[in-house]
Amino acid sequence: MHIDRRRFVQGALAASCALAPPLRAEGPKASGVYIGDMHSHLFFFGMGASPEQKPLGPTMAAGNATLVAWSLVGDVPWLRITGKGIKQKGSPNRGEAGKWFEDDVARIKQHLDGQKLKLVLTPEDVDRALAGEPHVVLTVEGATFVEDGIAPLAHAYEQGVRSVQLVHYIDNPLGDFQTEPPQHDGLTELGREVIAECNRLGILVDLAHCTDKAARHALDVAAQPVIWSHSSVTRTRTPNWKMPVWQARQLSYDTAKLIADKGGVVGVWPMRADVGGTPETYAARVWELGEWLGDDHVAFGTDMNAVSRPAIASYADLQKVVRFWQKAGFPAESIEKIAIGNFARVLKQAMGARQA
Repeated sequence: MHIDRRRFVQGALAASCALAPPLRAEGPKASGVYIGDMHSHLFFFGMGASPEQKPLGPTMAAGNATLVAWSLVGDVPWLRITGKGIKQKGSPNRGEAGKWFEDDVARIKQHLDGQKLKLVLTPEDVDRALAGEPHVVLTVEGATFVEDGIAPLAHAYEQGVRSVQLVHYIDNPLGDFQTEPPQHDGLTELGREVIAECNRLGILVDLAHCTDKAARHALDVAAQPVIWSHSSVTRTRTPNWKMPVWQARQLSYDTAKLIADKGGVVGVWPMRADVGGTPETYAARVWELGEWLGDDHVAFGTDMNAVSRPAIASYADLQKVVRFWQKAGFPAESIEKIAIGNFARVLKQAMGARQA
């Protein structure tokens, strides 16, 4: 990417202010680019999203999204929404997290069947998504179901899970998360074993929500590229749990570079306080991150239906982002990589490394 970052950001913001009314959708295929999303929700609580309100088939079709990660939130029953963000309200008894996982997988698959949407199960399925056939990647946010050993991961794989995020919002035997005081000084031995088992099974490892130290520990042991599915990258602060949630949830630039250096991908969320309030300001932040890390290492990670008043509220909005880049004259190859190609590449690489 050889676009001057400052010039682009300034131009994006100016264009955003000048648009009256905002960019309108021009049809789902107007950009000619398919959309991938490394992190989205449908059943997550508190955001008014349900299968009846936002059936996934039409939602994806409205923005020509063909590779969408649906994240099963592994710790939902033990969470509550507070004025200071999402907090832990209890701890699962033995077996409860596994039962929650089973129940939510069943709900997800029932909805996908009704929408006639297919799960990504093989690298060939990713190729089909790149060719325009809509597919969903079943992911887990917070590997709470693992409990005290790696055996449940093989069952999760059999259920169709192809990406696992190690931690989320409750105490976890795998490692520390960003929004509470550290308990493990990074990643635990079990966390390391989980990463090794995910590599063996062909499951993509997601480090989002990990503390900086836990993420670095994970990178030391990961045999395959990893993702940071959603939040953003900061070059001006060192994120810690005492900060406002959106700042605590950021990834340090140095660790983001380590993820990129190992072939991984970092996703950008549409949190208004972080990236601004419009598709255009979001476009500027995503492209800026591409300048920082290289255009092979950035993707969309919308956290769809789990962000209040987001800059990106639909996949049609992501098509606006793509068209904004196209109208600005940015390289088509770079646009395609960020829109879907990078997520597809790292997912295929993780699945393709599966050992019998």
